[in-house]
Amino acid sequence: MARDHFLETAMPIAFVRTVSESIHNCELTHMDQETIDLDHARSQHATYVDALRLLGCEIQQLPQLDHQPDAVFVEDTAVVVPELAILTNPGAASRRGEVDTVGEALAEFRPVVRLTNDGNLEGGDVLRIENQVHVGCASRTNEAGILELRSHLEPLGYDVITIRHGEALHLKTACTYLGDGVLLLNRNWVDIEDFDELEPLECHPDEPFACNAIRLGDSVLFPEEFIQTRKRIEARGFNVHPVPASELAKAEGGLTCSSIIID
Repeated sequence: MARDHFLETAMPIAFVRTVSESIHNCELTHMDQETIDLDHARSQHATYVDALRLLGCEIQQLPQLDHQPDAVFVEDTAVVVPELAILTNPGAASRRGEVDTVGEALAEFRPVVRLTNDGNLEGGDVLRIENQVHVGCASRTNEAGILELRSHLEPLGYDVITIRHGEALHLKTACTYLGDGVLLLNRNWVDIEDFDELEPLECHPDEPFACNAIRLGDSVLFPEEFIQTRKRIEARGFNVHPVPASELAKAEGGLTCSSIIID
């Protein structure tokens, strides 16, 4: 299908979804359950969306899904490259009802394909750096899911690389790309040798969850709670735009989880 069939925009588009009424029933893998204040979570999420807009994104609001506890974490439902949008098969079975509405929204901008039920894959495990697609293999993404993702991406010229990560829920809990050749990472959860072409920037040892950030334009969107790691990022020369992220962190969510950003 010709690319000019699809809508195009001069700025990045961020697809987001409001925090659901049932967020307190969210899936948890590595954390104990804590009380989540819905109003506070929604307020912090609104600040996050405002920051995306301020940093140059057009906002596309996905339908609210109050019966899907983790629906705010839209990143896990799709992997998007310039040529294609691939709808995932989340490893948490309770999350598979989130996928259809994301696919409907993305279909205006990309050809859409969907992974089968043969394997599991969540978008939070997928870190694309140019034509290299690093995919974490752990509790929510398995070999079969990675193999199917590879079947869609390799014909388009992408190199799909499997990464084993430790105690992190997703690969992008353990590391994210800050741009300019710099990888923000927790060395206890991911091996820098898997990214040997990049300069490592380690989170502060007291802030193991401080490796999830979003590069937008000349700024890095980053959780305001991680003060020591923020200092390291700024010392490396990056402009940090802090936002509150503590409430959704109780649901094992990070900044990248809460949007799908496409150019």
